[in-house]
Order: sequence, then C-alpha cells, then structure tokens
Amino acid sequence: MLRIGVYICHCGRNIADKIDVKEVVEFAKSLDGVVVARDYKYMCSDPGQDLIVKDIKEYGLNRIVVAACSPNLHERTFRNACKRAGLNPFLFYMANIRELDAWVTEDRKKATEKAKRFVRAVVNRVKLQKELEVGKTKINPNVLIIGGGIAGISAALTLADAGVHVYLVEKSPSIGGNMAKFDKTFPTLDCSACILTPKMTSVKAHPNITLLTYSEVESIEGYVGNFHVKVGRLPRYVREDKCTGCYQCIEDCLYTEPIFPSEFDEGIGKRKPIHIPFPQAVPLVPQIDGNLCMWLSSRKCPRYCMEVCEPKAIDFKMKYETFEFDVGAIIVATGYKPFDPSKIPQYGYGIYDNVYTSLQIERMLSSTGPTGGEVLLKDGRKPKRVAIIHCVGSRDENYNRYCSKVCCMYSIKLAHLIKERSGAEVFNFYIDIRAAGKAYEEFYRRVLSEGVYFVRGRVAYVTDIPENEKEEKEVEKGRLIVVVEDTLLGKIRRIPVDMVVLSVGLEPSDGAEQIKRVLKLSCSADGWFAERHPKLAPVSTNTEGIFIAGCAQGPKDIPETVAQAQAAAGEVLSLIQRGEIELEPSIAYVDKEKCSGCGVCVPLCPFNAISLKMDENGKLRSEINPALCQGCGTCVAACPSKAINQNLFSREEILAEIEGLIKD
Repeated sequence: MLRIGVYICHCGRNIADKIDVKEVVEFAKSLDGVVVARDYKYMCSDPGQDLIVKDIKEYGLNRIVVAACSPNLHERTFRNACKRAGLNPFLFYMANIRELDAWVTEDRKKATEKAKRFVRAVVNRVKLQKELEVGKTKINPNVLIIGGGIAGISAALTLADAGVHVYLVEKSPSIGGNMAKFDKTFPTLDCSACILTPKMTSVKAHPNITLLTYSEVESIEGYVGNFHVKVGRLPRYVREDKCTGCYQCIEDCLYTEPIFPSEFDEGIGKRKPIHIPFPQAVPLVPQIDGNLCMWLSSRKCPRYCMEVCEPKAIDFKMKYETFEFDVGAIIVATGYKPFDPSKIPQYGYGIYDNVYTSLQIERMLSSTGPTGGEVLLKDGRKPKRVAIIHCVGSRDENYNRYCSKVCCMYSIKLAHLIKERSGAEVFNFYIDIRAAGKAYEEFYRRVLSEGVYFVRGRVAYVTDIPENEKEEKEVEKGRLIVVVEDTLLGKIRRIPVDMVVLSVGLEPSDGAEQIKRVLKLSCSADGWFAERHPKLAPVSTNTEGIFIAGCAQGPKDIPETVAQAQAAAGEVLSLIQRGEIELEPSIAYVDKEKCSGCGVCVPLCPFNAISLKMDENGKLRSEINPALCQGCGTCVAACPSKAINQNLFSREEILAEIEGLIKD
C-alpha cells in the first residue's frame, strides 16, 4: 500500500513570495496515496530533514516528495534523510518549484497553480519508483594531472606530499606555464621566478611524481576510479636520462647566433634550432626543433652538437613514444592563452613596430628576457611615453563579453615597472579599474601616487597619421597617436606615445578543445570548462572523477588559481582515500528479450558505455557497462525496439509525470 509524504519548502521568501505554500499543501493532501503533507521555511535544514525522518517512522511512509529548489542542490540531502529513517533513498523525488516556477512566474495565482501541477506530477511518478541498490567500484590510487602551469604544479605537489602517485602531463618542453614568463607578480611585486622555480624543482625531484613534458593525452577510457590513459610524447632528440643541462650543445650549434623567433619570449627574442626555453626550465634539457635543425630536415649538418656532448645525450633516432597507465581520478589544469590582438587591427598590433602585447612586455621586463630587463623600442631606445590599453579582447561584444579578471591589475603592475625601468610617462586607458583582491586597491593607489596617468575611456584606435602640424612633428619622431574618448573630461583626446602596450584578455588554451573531446567535458558558452555547480562544486565536473583547476575553469589570478588547485587536490584525496566509490543507480539497462542487436545505441552513447556482444544463443545484444553509464538517456530515446529503459526515468514514470502536469 502506498503511503506518500509531501513536503513543501518556503525557501525563505524565494518560493513563498510567489507561491501560496499553504494552498499547495492542502492540494497535496487531496492527492491519492498522500498520507501527510506539510510545509516548512527551510526543508533542507536539520529541523526540516528531521521532520521527514520523524514522519517516515511515525506514519510508515514509503514514498517521499519534496517540492523545493533544484535537485542539483539538495537531492542528496533528502536522500540521506530518507536513508537515516530506514527508507530506500530512491523512493524519494524532488519537484523544482523555485527555479522552474517561483523565479520565472510573475503572477502569484499562476505560480501557485503551476506548483500544484508540479507536485501532482511528482506524486504520480513516485508511485512507480522502485527500490534501487547503489553499486560500488574500487578506486585506483594514482592521479593524472593535465597541464604543468602553477595550477597543475600546486595540485601535483599537494597530492604527492600526501603519498599519492601523480602523472603530470605538460604539452610544452618545460613545466611552468605562463607564470614562468612573468617578471613580478601583483600586488606585492614578488619575483615570479622566485615563487615558481622552487616548486618546479620540487616536482622534478619528487618520488611520487612522474613528469611527462612535451607530451599530450591521446585517449582516456574507463570511469571514475578506473581510467586508462594513453599519452603520446614527441621526440626531443635529447635523452632526458643522460643530459646534464650544460648548454654546450647549444653553444656549439652550427647556427652561431640565435635567429629564429622564441616561442617562450613571445616572438621578440631569438633562439637556435637546439634550445632550452628559459634558464630555469624543468626539465633542464634542450629540445631540437625538427623543422629547423639542418640535420633532421636535410642531413646537411656536421652535427657539432653530438660531437661536443660528453654524456652522449643527443639521439637523432628518437621517435614518438606512447605511455599507458591507469589512474583513479583526473585534474584538468590546461590554463589559458592570451587573446590575439591582431584581431583588432585598429590597435595597430602587427602593423606598427612599437605596439606590443602585455606578455611581450613581461618578457622584456624579465632579467632573463631578450632585453635583459630593459624596456626598449624597436630601434633600441628607451621610450619616453608609453600607453597601456586595458580590456583588449575582454568586455567586448565583438570578441569576449566576460572580464578577464587580471588585466586591470597586471596593467597597473606593468605601469609601475615600465616607469621604474625607463622613467617614461605612462598612460593607462581603462573602462573601469577592478581591484577586488586582497591589497589590490592599495596597490592601485600606490601606482596612482607615483605619477602614472589614468584616462577613463575605451581607445578608438592607434595611428601614425597626424591630424595637424603639431602631431606631424610628433609622428616624425617615430611616435604613435592614441585616439581616445576621455569620459571624465568629456572630449576626444589624441595622445602621442612612443610605445603601446595592449593588455590582452585570457582565452581557453589551445589544448582545451582536444581535452574536451577526450574527456567529454562540457564547457561554458565562452569555452571554459564548466563546473558541476558554481557555488557548491566549483572544481568538480559533471563527469565523476574528473576535476578542474585554475584558468581551465575561467580567468583568475595566481592566488585564486593556487587555492582552486589545492581544492581540486583535496577533492581527489577525498575520493581516492575511500578505497571504493558508490555508483549512481539511475542508469540504463537492456531487456535482452526485446533487443534486436541493431547497434543503433552504440555510437550514440556519449560515454562509450554500450557495446554489442554475443549472448549464449549466439545473437548480438547490446550490453551497458553500469560503471560507465551516466544516465543521460540518449540510448533509451533512440532504441527502435524499446529494449532499453532507465532506472528512475522509465517510460512509465515519465508518462505518469506528464499526465500529472497536463491533467485539468
């Protein structure tokens, strides 16, 4: 006999302001099978849960309905309450009357009527729900981290120090990411290398970390607790296990001078075909560019590098390698790439010599950079006037609508450093100054007091075409003209400068798209990896066992990146130290009698959970791996034989719910 309890939540005023909760309670009492119906201010609170537990025991309830907020928030909360009362947690179901009703329906009468229908629909479907058992699977204690920037490094060290074995995969020849290119960090002006390089060295030396640089993830199969990973590694043509990092091979290369643009120096520095990206690289092992090396491209080289290498580390026979291993959890820390300002031609990047990106200026300011820490124009002179243009590629309807979060602060930092190193006048052209972090406002005011000019207004364009005789003389000196509407003065200004710095925004890294396909992760409209919940699960994804950290999830500064990386590491530790994990039972299953073996479902499954196998009678039948199935229902909808059904979402339950919604 069905004995149903219905509980309506006020959610403070979120629901009660738009829905007559008392009226909905009285309506619920009239529904067939409902034994008790109540309302409470906050059903998710301890008293609210205790009310459900008490009623289950007192009234012998065997089905529970809670009409409240989204199941994403509190489904587990109420399932646990049912479990404490001795009721199978899968005999409970939620009606979302907050997001789907109270928050989107203006008319109180209509909202109340809608809530009644939602409650009736869920009461109808909960009658058909069956007891389900939670499956369990063992967890492999190893962890994969994709990305070797500050996020990946922080997560790797946190896990490794806790005794977990970590595979750290980085696509570049060295770990360090974009932070390795910075000179100083805001707001304290700490040396970026001084913070980062000890951590990089610790990664290399840690016995619990297997470092795979110059490598990319090819494929990942399996499920939470049991992922099988395949990683491909490009040949360096220098053996890591033999190289001592002495630089002799670089010095004796046939190319006596570096003539090729350096990727690490953002194209303003030069390198040889055999090179180390930067002096603190980890591993400190040269890489030979197969496209530029004369031996690898044409066999027309005396190979001086091999002759001078005492440990015999150079090996031109090295090939692409593949590594395979198993892990129980994955952290994605693929970072970001800077916006390409050549997409905005009016700012002159790639057109005028002295227009640079912020990251190129970072390399100039670095003592190990191409100019030895000096800010110089193309002709080698120090600039007397510098313009820094904020929000290039951010907060722009034509490119990226979002704020890149760090541009204001790093622009202020660059203004301070440029003025300090060159003595130049510095103009910051900004929309708003966003200095929300700890000590950020103080840093802004400090730079303001140093005599840096701040002009409020979006720059229209940068040009070398003079408007009058005075500007013609300025342009003859090799200067550029920044045209901007100064919104504080209320007029158009034309400001001559020697150098323009474009404060470019942050975009998802180039490797993010491949990782999205390999891991089948969802992304936001802007391309950043999507978290399960922005407040309650900011580092988890919708795929169990896969977590995100740092700028893979969205733009953020270094402190926030490190905090999120350690949070992801904490989630992973919590997962793997359980030893085993419960599997959600709301998964699809196949009725072998109805299955025709057509295979329509196999390619449609986004989680590769379905395969065709021979049964005992030699007939092909679909088989679903319960550990891989995520309960998306795609196969259920697609099956032409109606041989696939799903726990908690059977056809009968869905039709009963629909009937409750449309019935007058």
